[in-house]
Amino acid sequence: MRMRRKRNLLPRLEALQELLLVSGRPMLNLKEAAQNYRAVIDYEACFQRTAPVEVEIGCGNGGFILEKAKREPSVDFFAVEISSNVILAAMEKVKREQLKNVRFLNIPAEILPCYLPEESVETIYLNFSTPLPEKSREKQRLTSSRFLGIYQQLLKSGGKIVQKTDSEGFFDYSLARFEENGFKIESVTRDLVNSEFAKDNIVTEYEQSFLSKGQKIFRAVARKKEQGEN
Repeated sequence: MRMRRKRNLLPRLEALQELLLVSGRPMLNLKEAAQNYRAVIDYEACFQRTAPVEVEIGCGNGGFILEKAKREPSVDFFAVEISSNVILAAMEKVKREQLKNVRFLNIPAEILPCYLPEESVETIYLNFSTPLPEKSREKQRLTSSRFLGIYQQLLKSGGKIVQKTDSEGFFDYSLARFEENGFKIESVTRDLVNSEFAKDNIVTEYEQSFLSKGQKIFRAVARKKEQGEN
């Protein structure tokens, strides 16, 4: 079901321009965007400091990125979300909390290399990405070989992907794609709540909705191999 357009969406987005680095305009044609948009973001100019950079792809309403930025003030974060409706809620939360270490990109993940420098990201977070189980939509899955090639380009040597999902089928698919695309799987958790990682887990409202139904949460960490590493 299509989400209803938020009231005064454009004025509210414009009021948060200091947080929104890129709007959705390049989405008209992804190939054209990849060829024509090369406004690579200068991290130091953006955040007025030099710090590690981490990225959440599909930030939703911002529950994860908000808490992550509060817990780790020494890290700078980019939150990526394709929906203007959804990213607005996330930005308004960050604005209310007066967090200085979060910026937003309202773009499809396919064109992230147009904006983020190569080999500059420490960690990419994929939280409850849509599984898209239909075979015809495989290339759209955020852990498909297509997207993992993009992450390889953005991640530093040794950089990591941290994935959480409620879909075991999608999880198994992702594990296979990680290994096929040159990532080393560092941890696999099939019941996050009862694992050693639970104490540091950020549980958003979205995740809590699954837990309240007794569903298990799956988590994996995949690392980009160092040069020469088997």
